[in-house]
Amino acid sequence: MLFERSRISEITRRLFDRYQVALGTSSWRYEGWCGLLYDEERYLWGTHFSKKRFSDHCLEEYAETFSSVCVDATYYALPRKKFIEGLVAQVPDHFVFSFKVPDDITIRTFPNLPGFGDRAGKLNEYFLSADLLEMGFLRRLEPIKEQVGVLVFEFSHFHPGDYEHGRDFVEALDRFFSEAPRGWNYAVEIRNQNWLHPEYFAVLKKHRVAHVYNQWTRMPPILEQMTLHPLEDNPFVVARYLLSPGRSHERAQEQFEPFHHLKEIDPEARDSMERILRHAIHGSGSQRTYLYIGNELEGNALHTLSDVLEVLIKGEENEGGPLFSR
Repeated sequence: MLFERSRISEITRRLFDRYQVALGTSSWRYEGWCGLLYDEERYLWGTHFSKKRFSDHCLEEYAETFSSVCVDATYYALPRKKFIEGLVAQVPDHFVFSFKVPDDITIRTFPNLPGFGDRAGKLNEYFLSADLLEMGFLRRLEPIKEQVGVLVFEFSHFHPGDYEHGRDFVEALDRFFSEAPRGWNYAVEIRNQNWLHPEYFAVLKKHRVAHVYNQWTRMPPILEQMTLHPLEDNPFVVARYLLSPGRSHERAQEQFEPFHHLKEIDPEARDSMERILRHAIHGSGSQRTYLYIGNELEGNALHTLSDVLEVLIKGEENEGGPLFSR
């Protein structure tokens, strides 16, 4: 299916209004989407394409089609007030932002890399700090709380030097969420597949925290994660489609940039997307769903999403489903 902005806009808005599905992509500033989602002429400075104008203003055009976006930038630094205000100014009131929690809170030992400066190789004193979460992050989001969807705690793959056993991490999560401020939607994304144990899911359930179903290089496919932890066991459903199992982020970028076309189909990922959307449509209606797709999955998140929605709609029509009924 070709990516048709008006059609996708109609579908995503109906999914949001009727079935509480916040559907979008992982980040949005991709020049390779010009001609698909973005009108390149909107970002010309004279006769030249302005990267700054595009970066500063393309969210406005994105929000004309999608109901939500996952903001990756907040993972790398605590957001400034000006940054948050700049995002909200570009979108309608119904638009939903999901934010990744800063890695100042989710990294236990800083990687021994130049980018981490004096902290490289050292333990993080603010790891799972409820105080930093509240004072450094949540207070900055408080003015836009009505438009905040889910806060994603992305934990990079832990090595034995970080935690000898998965239960030690689960105990740390339990303590942290016992202290974390209430009234926000929290979700945990782990990258250690052998930690997908009942004890982990039990702690999430105890604190009404969602597991992030994540399609990622060293994690089992989301279809398998759904068998370990059924969708209905979450207070709300969160899924992020980042990488096909076995493909690294670096390799995906080498193969897929500038993310203008589909390069490789991931059938299992698409199947799980359709199942999650069907669950949202035919479920009890009490769960909100947040589903985000990244370019590194197949080469172009827009085409991936468009294809999945087309299959979903055909299936609903064949079964007399309610998606486009009056």
